[in-house]
This record gives sequence, structure tokens and C-alpha cells, in this order.
Amino acid sequence: MEGKGLHILLSSLSLVALLAIQSTDASVPAIYVFGDSTADVGNNNYLPMNAAKANFPFNGIDFPRGTPTGRFSNGYIGVDYMAKMYGFKRSPPPFLSLTAETIKGKIFSGVNFASGGSGILDTTGNEIPMTLQVQFFSTVVSNMTSHIGPASAHRLLSESLFLISIGANDLFADFAQFGPQNDTHKDEYVAILTSKYEDHLKKLYNLGARKIGIFGMGLLGCCPALRTKTPSGDCIEDLNLYARKFNRATKSMLHSLSSSLEGMKYTFGNSVKLWSNIFQHPSSYGLKELKSACCGGGRFNGETPCMPNATYCPNRQQYLFWDMFHPSQAAYKLTARAFYDVGSLRFVSPITFKQLAA
Repeated sequence: MEGKGLHILLSSLSLVALLAIQSTDASVPAIYVFGDSTADVGNNNYLPMNAAKANFPFNGIDFPRGTPTGRFSNGYIGVDYMAKMYGFKRSPPPFLSLTAETIKGKIFSGVNFASGGSGILDTTGNEIPMTLQVQFFSTVVSNMTSHIGPASAHRLLSESLFLISIGANDLFADFAQFGPQNDTHKDEYVAILTSKYEDHLKKLYNLGARKIGIFGMGLLGCCPALRTKTPSGDCIEDLNLYARKFNRATKSMLHSLSSSLEGMKYTFGNSVKLWSNIFQHPSSYGLKELKSACCGGGRFNGETPCMPNATYCPNRQQYLFWDMFHPSQAAYKLTARAFYDVGSLRFVSPITFKQLAA
């Protein structure tokens, strides 16, 4: 996408059109999404062939019209359901899909910058790391400001939501390189991650972000791909410990950051705590299969990816995992519900995602 063409198009939009865009039933004017494959709605479709992709069957089998959109899921993902709860149809469109011919004001109601395979660190993955996602957002802010002026842009962004789901690939990468490590190694690496994460959040704040919703790590060691690496098929607790350390450090960082940045509000969804509850009481969440992926191959369907020649389960609503690494649509839906409303306070802090929009 050519920045010059985007600038020309945005300059042609009128302030009246912008106000019309904001006059919806949504509780916030816009949603901006950052993260990895748990939040990607199709950005990776526009990357070279070696990038992580999900724009083929059987991904999207439960999406409207059975469309494989690039979501790493059988249907919707967590940011889709969260957007629905705020009054939108689904997640905003992927940034890389926007062109001078199609953007038509969508920039003012939200953009999704997430990229499957990306991480907090620039060295994690070969897709669109968080650093570049923030740069893309900076381009959006520049164009927005040039059209409606800095005051109006600041007001719109300060009332908008910023949803972030990232960090898993950084932890997977360290585990893949070094294997199980002692607490000192984990603590040092988590400190590096949260420091870089803090830098990203500060840049977003300086660009106008004020309401930030963070999806924390889940039980990474319980993914089907990881279960295949243990003779018993149990979770790899070393990775789960990593996830817990990362969540604690992130919560502490967010608390400190919000104390120093005027006007910043945040909520942190503790996926480890939620998933632990799911494993203890699966029937309460309508789930039956917690170990095997619905789509894939090999042991637990976790040894090969979900491809057009893979097998997939008919009872997808009962599966926690869609493929070897990613949750099912059902799991994403219950996660969004658990984080959104007042009853979710045992899984989020210091406020709910619903309260974040207030």
C-alpha cells in the first residue's frame, strides 16, 4: 500500500463523513488491534509465502460462508468476539488489506495490525513484529491527523480501545532454543520481554492510546503440539511456569506504567487463570476435548498443521483447540465473555473489558 495514495484518499474524506462513521451503536468510536496469530485476521495473507498463513481450508470452516480469512481458527477469534461485545460486527480489517480504493473511512473505526508468528521482540518470527505494527499505526495516526486535525484525532484515539495479544511466540522461541531452564533464566528473559513490551505501550500512548486491553498468556505447555513431546501426553509445565511468570511481570509493568502515564486505563485478562479453571471444570464451559486439536494429524492432532488434507472433528464446539497451537472458535468466544463483563473480575484486573470502554 502506498502511503501517498492513502494520504490523498484520507484528505478527500469530509469531517461530516467522519462524524457519521462515529454515529453507531458501538460503545467506543474505534478499536485498534495488535498482536500475533491469536489476533491476526488476515494481515499475513499479504506477506511472502514463507510467512505463517491460515488462508486455506479447513481454517474458517465455521466462519460465515465457510471462508478461510487468514484467522488461525475454525471461525471467529477472541478480538472478533470482543469487538462484537463493544457493538461492532467483528474485528476491524487487517491493515495490509487497506488500499486507496477500499479504505473509505475504515481507518476511523479501527484497524487490525496483528500478524501470526510475530512477537514482542524484533527477533521473534519473520512476520510483522510489534515494533513494525506500532510503526504502521503511526502512519495511520499521521494520516488521521492531517485530515481532521490533531485535537480531533487525539479525542477519537483517547476514546478508542487498543486490544493486544502477544508474547506467546517469544516464549515458544526461547523454549525451542534452550529447552527447560531454571528460574533465573526465565526471570531474566521475562524481564527483557516486559521491558520491550513497556516500550511498545509507551509509544502507543504517545501516539494517542489511552484505553488498553491486554490478553495475557494461556497455558502454553498444554497446546497439542507441546503435549506430543511428553510420553504421558501431559502438559509441559516448564512452559506453563513461563506463562505465569510473564503474566505476573506484565501485570506489574501495567500497574507501574498507568501510574506514570496520565489518563492511561488498562485491563489485563489472565488467560492462565481462566484456562486452569476450564481444565478443572470443562463441562461448565461446554467443552469435552481438552487435549487433542480438532484439525491436524498425528498424536493429539498436534504433530502436523491443519491443512486441506488434514482430518477435522465434526463436534468443534466441544474442543478447546482448533489446531496444534490455536484455540477453537468456542474457546475464543468463552474467553471474550469471561473477560468482558462484571462477573469476570476473577479473571481480569483491575477492571473488566466492559468497564475499560466507559
